[in-house]
Amino acid sequence: MAISGLVITFNEEKNIGNCIDALFKVCNEVIIVDSLSSDNTVKIAEEKGAKVISQKFLGDGPQRSHGIPFCANDWILNLDADEFLDTDATDFIVKEKYLEGNYDAFSFRVKNFLGDELIDFSGWYPDHKVRFFNKKTARPSDAKVHQSIVTTNEKRVPVHILHYGWDSLEQIIAKKNQYSTWHAQQLFDKGKRVGAAKPVMNGLTAFIRCYFFKKGIFNGIDGITIALIQGFFSHMKYAKLLKLQRQEKLLNR
Repeated sequence: MAISGLVITFNEEKNIGNCIDALFKVCNEVIIVDSLSSDNTVKIAEEKGAKVISQKFLGDGPQRSHGIPFCANDWILNLDADEFLDTDATDFIVKEKYLEGNYDAFSFRVKNFLGDELIDFSGWYPDHKVRFFNKKTARPSDAKVHQSIVTTNEKRVPVHILHYGWDSLEQIIAKKNQYSTWHAQQLFDKGKRVGAAKPVMNGLTAFIRCYFFKKGIFNGIDGITIALIQGFFSHMKYAKLLKLQRQEKLLNR
């Protein structure tokens, strides 16, 4: 069964070569939707045999959707540039186990790494993502941040994606800060409005959930650090939403 690899990129010269090499182990084509990278991402991708589509960033979901018509096959493996199939996921695809049953999308478990260190606490494992789907009946959502796959019959399978997303805590914080900006704008555009206590309450709740209920407490300084980062993300998302609300009120005066 032929499979299309689909990846959205922006300045991913560090990862894209290895990502494409890994995709070609299970895919017969790789489509890259690049957000006008200023580094060597496009050059490397083309040298590796991928087809590159240039498109100004539309948001997470819309950017992935933009690439779907360029995929020749129905089954699509849609990874990020810093994600790779673990051996169990490769085996699942190569042996065509996805054809067993009437499923159109598969959610894999994600192993998140900080450098070479697995973060398997504070709710970061198992982190489930749908990265493999049939475009006939499943598609990326329209969400501009952390999109999901709209599917008619999804199945969770105990195989893994390896996510090497960060080399340092500074990178995690920077990405979470950027995501909080995008999330706040997305909530605002959808008409979501909150009270002044929302950032503090949600930030505190996120910290307690990750540190106590998701077992961060058993992982020393790393556990409390990741829990604090999750609390920070939740707090900032709603703090930025409140700022947008205040700006709206000023404009409407």
